[in-house]
Amino acid sequence: MAGSSLLRFMAFIAFLFAFFATGSSTAQVPVLLWSSGSLPPLASPAAGHITSNDQLTAYLTSAFGSGPHTVLFFLQDKLSKDDFTVFGGVFGNKQDSAFPNLETALQSSSSSVTLPASEWSGSSAILSLLQEKLGVSPLLVDADTLSHLSVDTSVSNLLLINLPYCTDLHRSCKEVLRDNDEIIGKVLSVMKAQNIPYTAIYTGLQPSRVISETSVSNQLVGRSLLQAVVPDVKPPIMFNVSNSPCIMLWAQNLNISLSSTSQWIDLAAQTPSLTGSLCNGSSSLLVLTYESGFTLSFAMRRQFYPVSARNWFTLDSVQLQSGGLTASFIGSRNIYAPAEYSYHCQSVNSFQDALLVPNNTNQNTTQWRLNFIDFQIQGFGLANGTDFSYASDCAGFFTPGIWMGLLTALLMLLILVYGLHMIMQLNTMDRFDDPKGPSISVPQSE
Repeated sequence: MAGSSLLRFMAFIAFLFAFFATGSSTAQVPVLLWSSGSLPPLASPAAGHITSNDQLTAYLTSAFGSGPHTVLFFLQDKLSKDDFTVFGGVFGNKQDSAFPNLETALQSSSSSVTLPASEWSGSSAILSLLQEKLGVSPLLVDADTLSHLSVDTSVSNLLLINLPYCTDLHRSCKEVLRDNDEIIGKVLSVMKAQNIPYTAIYTGLQPSRVISETSVSNQLVGRSLLQAVVPDVKPPIMFNVSNSPCIMLWAQNLNISLSSTSQWIDLAAQTPSLTGSLCNGSSSLLVLTYESGFTLSFAMRRQFYPVSARNWFTLDSVQLQSGGLTASFIGSRNIYAPAEYSYHCQSVNSFQDALLVPNNTNQNTTQWRLNFIDFQIQGFGLANGTDFSYASDCAGFFTPGIWMGLLTALLMLLILVYGLHMIMQLNTMDRFDDPKGPSISVPQSE
């Protein structure tokens, strides 16, 4: 029990660390969920990731898909990640934190999910979604009303608790948030006293701090100081089976060339058809068919290795088809990862430090080349349909920079050892001149 509480506590710490690292120019609100029962698993969002409305809708649909649920919806007038980072205080010191009851609830709950940044659409889209999924209208309550209310757990219940934000100049934001936290604690105490299973959601009606998005369409193009335009990130290619994610692939460039002198063709800029793709528990095949006449196929295999006592997946081969010809490339032993991970590599090519080895003796295809930039693929163990699992990178540990540092440190250590050795070999004179006495005479023999 103590170990599970410690894990939840560490998860909450990681959540606030993600708050510090998250930054975007779009309006966002955090969403916190916890339950006395169980919630569907959700991978922790990476720092900087903004949960879209579609992603949040998919998760809430899986959480409240069937059966009656009692939902406590704590809706604050305004809420942003800065409210947690500024007024959260030091963990373990509840006197300096504005959210002691909230922190305790997340630590002691059976399961919890934290979304540091969720898209804000101008109103509480979550409330409308909950009404649709639960099939009930929200009931506005407070702690005192809830203590005298008989909750029927055989049907779904949506209990709405409105919380204010700091608009009074005579009260600080920390005091208002602390009062809201006390309300949350009272409501949770009533639910615990009545032994009512529940799922709680804490979010804001709108962000408390909105950073306006600056348009660059009318700005002059040229060199500027401390300014960079971040390009849009295209979504990954995803193959689903029965509405469940099965294979995901993403690459900045999928470059192919049909000869050593022809120009590179970037297939990542085109939208492929996934017809012919398949996957099961032991093998996966991703077939990308493009209107330009090219077809790329990625064959993966999952296998248990007794030495490591775990399942691993390997990218066995990549095939390129064009004009009735097929070139096959075998994935070397370096293209592998644990079955529940994804594989990532900055460069996967077939001609320089090749990870893809040509396996076709046809003279028409021996000159075909592949060059995948910022390549990531996963064929097994997908947790959800929005993000890759933890990536196993192809980069080795001993990079050229590390080798240079190690050799430089070794050289400095040798110089130090040599200097110490020379100092220890110094000997003092047996006799010294006394300036007050007779000088030392050294007889010379003729």
